[in-house]
Amino acid sequence: MRKNQKPQILGRFIVTDPRVCHGKPVFRGTRIFVSDVLEMVAEGTAWETIIEQWHHSITKEAIAEAVKLSSEAFFRHTDEFVLEPVRA
Repeated sequence: MRKNQKPQILGRFIVTDPRVCHGKPVFRGTRIFVSDVLEMVAEGTAWETIIEQWHHSITKEAIAEAVKLSSEAFFRHTDEFVLEPVRA
């Protein structure tokens, strides 16, 4: 993220701010990296457990938003994840 970039609201619960956690996406009002929570989701951790581990600083709605936004980003950039083209 560029140093002169301004804070951005990415959703109701997710923001970036170059002054907070090096501008990485975090949940609003926290320093909890969205990527850390998404990793926990990917590992199969129950959302209730995730919320408890982060001391109720995030909600199910916040996790759902992170999953939705990451899904949208994945489908917009699918070609960047291609490991090997499949022959028809």
